[in-house]
Amino acid sequence: PFTIKPLDRAAVLEHVKACGGRLVTVEDHYAEGGIGEAVAAVLSTGADFPVHHKLLAVREIPRSGPPTVLLDAYGISAAKVVDAVHELLNSEIPSKKRPHYTASDY
Repeated sequence: PFTIKPLDRAAVLEHVKACGGRLVTVEDHYAEGGIGEAVAAVLSTGADFPVHHKLLAVREIPRSGPPTVLLDAYGISAAKVVDAVHELLNSEIPSKKRPHYTASDY
């Protein structure tokens, strides 16, 4: 099957908490309807700890081109994932107990 439903809510919360509330999800398509959105729903209703979630995804109409160029152009290449991880590791998590998103994250 091509699905992760039902999403293991307890496992998501356990692992995000173990990572200090920091999380990066990456979509090779639009953010809507993907794993990042599903994880965000779990965090927004179940996290009793501060969370900072970066959601990387295609944010515009895709074009044709070499895969490595497209992955980088749409912000989902390995280098972009590493950048997102470093940003999270070097940032403070907001003290509120709700997930934190910024416009560029979602």
